[in-house]
Amino acid sequence: MTRRADGTAGTADQGSTGVDSTRWRRPEPAFARALKAALGDARTVLHVSADADAVSYEPHDRDVTTVEPIAHLPFPDDTFDAAMTAFTIPRWEDLDRGLVEMRRVARGPVVVLTRDPARIQSSWLAEYAPEVTAADARRHPSLDRIAEALGGDVTTTRVPIPFTCVDGFSEAYYGRPERLLDPAARRADDAWGLVDEMSAARSVAALRTALESGAWDDRHGALRVRPSHDGSLVLLTATP
Repeated sequence: MTRRADGTAGTADQGSTGVDSTRWRRPEPAFARALKAALGDARTVLHVSADADAVSYEPHDRDVTTVEPIAHLPFPDDTFDAAMTAFTIPRWEDLDRGLVEMRRVARGPVVVLTRDPARIQSSWLAEYAPEVTAADARRHPSLDRIAEALGGDVTTTRVPIPFTCVDGFSEAYYGRPERLLDPAARRADDAWGLVDEMSAARSVAALRTALESGAWDDRHGALRVRPSHDGSLVLLTATP
């Protein structure tokens, strides 16, 4: 069961980018399994989300309370068995305080699914859309900063991105680059909205040229048959 802190029930499974999120942004089962494994046997889970319309990774077999990241959560210490957030921390207004609050109200693990900014720009996309990947990397906090705010014993685990990934951030198409030629696919990933239209257009043109000439396949074609990719996605699990 899922409920919000105001007592209303509901789930969030559509993006805020004005596109059909059921086509481009859906919860990726592999990521959901990784989150559930990190939560362990927790029955009551606090889910912190900065966007009520974001793709939701709330576990449906737990008692989940969803809240926005705020400076002081309206719960006593150790209210929940665990706490989690997925893909939203770049949009938190006060990241450090928000993470401290998650730790305060959870007596068990605090789980954060995010992306490592140090690895975002190692993607092949940086060759064609350097402004996009640079802007994307800048908005993601370092893993060290997250771990320091959480405190306790923090384990960092890289989460492979499956070839058929259905949660369409740009890296999900590591072996399907043609997808990024579709404007709807780019709009579904708000990283493309971090740059001006001219920069985005240059990036798309560069990728299109590389695909049409065969240059992309010459450099990265092996990714087309790779079942998963070790990219920027990471899971941080903090235990008291």
